[in-house]
Amino acid sequence: MNDETLKSNIFQQIIDSPHQKVKVAIADIDGVLRGKLMHKEKFLQVMESNFGFCNVVYGWDMADQSYDNVQVSGWHTGYPDAEAFVDWRTYRNIPWENNLPFFLADFTGSQASSAMAACPRSLLKQVITKAHTMGFTPFFSQEFEWFNFKQNSRELYEKNFQQLQPLTSGMFGYSLLKAAEYSEYFNDLFDLLAQFRVPLEGLHTETGPGVYEGAIQYSEILEAADRAVLFKSAVKEIAFKHDIIPSFMAKQSQELPGCSGHVHQSLWNIEKNKNLFYDGDAVHNMSRVFQQYLAGQIHCLPHILPMLAPTINSYKRLVEGAWAPTTLTWGVDNRTTAFRALPLGEKSARLESRVVGSDVNPYLAMAACLASGLYGIEHNLSLDLPPTSGNGYEDIGGGRLPSNLFEASQAMDKSPISRELFNPAFVDHFTQTRFWEWRQFSVEITDWEKKRYFEII
Repeated sequence: MNDETLKSNIFQQIIDSPHQKVKVAIADIDGVLRGKLMHKEKFLQVMESNFGFCNVVYGWDMADQSYDNVQVSGWHTGYPDAEAFVDWRTYRNIPWENNLPFFLADFTGSQASSAMAACPRSLLKQVITKAHTMGFTPFFSQEFEWFNFKQNSRELYEKNFQQLQPLTSGMFGYSLLKAAEYSEYFNDLFDLLAQFRVPLEGLHTETGPGVYEGAIQYSEILEAADRAVLFKSAVKEIAFKHDIIPSFMAKQSQELPGCSGHVHQSLWNIEKNKNLFYDGDAVHNMSRVFQQYLAGQIHCLPHILPMLAPTINSYKRLVEGAWAPTTLTWGVDNRTTAFRALPLGEKSARLESRVVGSDVNPYLAMAACLASGLYGIEHNLSLDLPPTSGNGYEDIGGGRLPSNLFEASQAMDKSPISRELFNPAFVDHFTQTRFWEWRQFSVEITDWEKKRYFEII
């Protein structure tokens, strides 16, 4: 069935829908979905053309505070509408909202609009186009760990985000017993996500009180990123129905492991019938393409780290001995390194980026992974860094990762490599939003400071 037929069928499904409204969403720079309900008649019109969406979506942070250091949006622009375009291929029905129709939109068609330069989904599509031009079809998937708390939203604010009750107690990784403790919620996640076209490969408890991990089934990269963005939002909405609050913060507590958002990736041929990462005659069964791709990621990581670790909290996860990498390392099936090569077979050979936390914007994380991998192929980089055998925290031959968001953002802002990988307008906008995030943190008086200095100093 060709695209026009598919689009026509979706158009007809919306016409025939018993609902008089459609939900439409756009991902902001932090991966938060911003959207609205549209009357069905209005939506059918914009599905054929475009619609206006206020450019403030890229002019404020996750707390709706207006940036004072970006050009794309701000008081100086007057916050006009930017031209947004519905991607009809993202059509879904929301099963926990009586199968309400849902679509994603982006600013890809707004060539003259500054919103396009800041649009994460548009950025990823640009990198995908380059991959196709180079003869590759990227297949990706993402897995998330997250904490669950037995609270509702009102209680969360009443408690000032303190002394929250974990859904379950104790350290129970892969525990069937703890999964059964809230089995209705646990099973709803798996089943409703599948109905929402975000199919899971696996769902289990992770080590930590109330921690779950979900691995999303792999697909072509744009669909994989859509699924990942929708996964985080859908988990929160499903949890609301159970009076549960999920949290995708990278690090909840110094005493507990952090929450990852590992990205799995492979390159296939244009026909999608051959995994180009596998070579049974090569060392570790890693093809030349795989080696160059990995070399590119290692080389570029210090220049684009904020796209994989975007918040203040991200860097509190990237500490030794907490199942998150701190060094520029790779290894074959080694979970202590930044990059875990898995050349397991012709169909399953892939690379896992373990730097990525659960707090990322999946569009930006996947764009960063793919662009840096393509850089390695395009520049014919050799995989000169030897694989780590054993403890990756002790292997500092490749260097260490930046230790905080400010340091990482400075490196990205000043890097010619980041501007080679991405539109300079995006790099300018994104790094300024990260500097803004650092400024917001820097002026706050923390509980640690009060405990440290209040009485004794």
